Amino acid sequence: MPGPTMELEPVEPQSLKKLSLKSLKRSLDLFSPIHGRLPPPDLESKRIRMSHKINVEYGGIKSTGQPARQVNSTATDHGTQPSGSSNVLALPGPEDSRDSQKVGAQNALAVGPSLQPKGPNNVGAAGKNTAVIPSSASSERNFSTSAIMERIPSRWPRPVWHAPWKCYRVISGHLGWVRSVAFDPSNTWFCTGSADRTIKIWDVAKGTLKLTLTGHIEQVRGLAVSNKHTYMFSAGDDKQVKCWDLEQNKVIRSYHGHLSGVYCLGLHPTIDILFTGGRDSVCRVWDIRTKMQIFALSGHDKTVCSVFTRPTDPQVVTGSHDSTIKFWDLRYGKTMLTLTHHKKSVRAMALHPTEDCFASASAENIKKFNLPKGEFLHNMLSQQKTIINAMAVNEDGVLATGGDNGSMWFWDWKSGHNFQQSQTIVQPGSLDSEAGIYALCYDVTGSRLVSCEADKTIKMWKEDENATPETHPVNFKPPKDIRRF
Repeated sequence: MPGPTMELEPVEPQSLKKLSLKSLKRSLDLFSPIHGRLPPPDLESKRIRMSHKINVEYGGIKSTGQPARQVNSTATDHGTQPSGSSNVLALPGPEDSRDSQKVGAQNALAVGPSLQPKGPNNVGAAGKNTAVIPSSASSERNFSTSAIMERIPSRWPRPVWHAPWKCYRVISGHLGWVRSVAFDPSNTWFCTGSADRTIKIWDVAKGTLKLTLTGHIEQVRGLAVSNKHTYMFSAGDDKQVKCWDLEQNKVIRSYHGHLSGVYCLGLHPTIDILFTGGRDSVCRVWDIRTKMQIFALSGHDKTVCSVFTRPTDPQVVTGSHDSTIKFWDLRYGKTMLTLTHHKKSVRAMALHPTEDCFASASAENIKKFNLPKGEFLHNMLSQQKTIINAMAVNEDGVLATGGDNGSMWFWDWKSGHNFQQSQTIVQPGSLDSEAGIYALCYDVTGSRLVSCEADKTIKMWKEDENATPETHPVNFKPPKDIRRF
């Protein structure tokens, strides 16, 4: 039984304000006897601060040339700054900063106030001297110049060097846009789905065609191969989701329920369930064996175009044309979290194979998020400025993104640095406007990349073995400001 409820005493609304004002007054009484007036500037502390800054900034500079020594000795003897053509850097300083002048004299730097000219000769000499920085001795703004500000090193992680990737094989065989790709867990073959309504299976080592499967009546948008059974799953614009038995090379199950085209497909890594997302704005969860729909994960306003799964919560993550990313609780079929960082459709997402984080791509930016809580980490440091249809990342931290204009960019996962930009070449007989990349997938080892394109070809990529950090150095500039949104 619940215990007796105790009635709390009502709190006076003004009590917090009164306490704050009382605390503020006590602090002022303790630490500031003169109210309403700033304390006078402490010239001694200012001189010490300036002297320390100059020593930190220019302490490593030694006088190397004889003319500089003579100039410094002259400047010390006469108490004036030397005029004429010299390479001595003169910085403004307060009139009573003798210590800073001594430090400057030892380090071939003369620090002192600019002298007012007393005659025409001085005017001419000062006009010829380009090393003196004129400033009034009473000016306080010039003391915080960038020349004596201490440089703070960037905390942005430096990118790891990656070899550039090159296309080593082009496979032709499909009669329409190639829309999807998936690798076999044994890494001996991969399958591609196309707008010609067929699924073709290719040999990884030779690039030769092994098998063609027909059965869909519209383009095949999603493919997945099970790592526990001899099953392959396909989804297409014909609202159909099919399970293929690769021992018999035929369809053994169909999953009915989508009201429109199915755009993406994913397999749970540990449980025998299948996820499909489509144009009906719903991600449907299917039992592979019984063909039953377990959940219809509804919440998106527009097409669900990307999905990935993981063994722990959140087990399902979906991206949609409504520019949101949703984390789903698979026990109750409800939304755990909605990420609204993107401004455009989230057409592609990539889960890192070893780290608890993922990247999502939209037309305006590529963003990285942490898992399981979905904290925003950072944006990638460049913008591809096109619709990004596909993403893939391997264990080495190479993120590949493919765009609608045929651009394929390679990124360093840790720092977000774009280390390679390549443009695909359409096969002869295709239009230049058919340079679009629709699907990307690494093989099991992460050493080969397959891209599916609008010119009806499949391109295979690998790292350049002859590249070294000397031949392809990292051209990296850390960002000045880190966008936190």
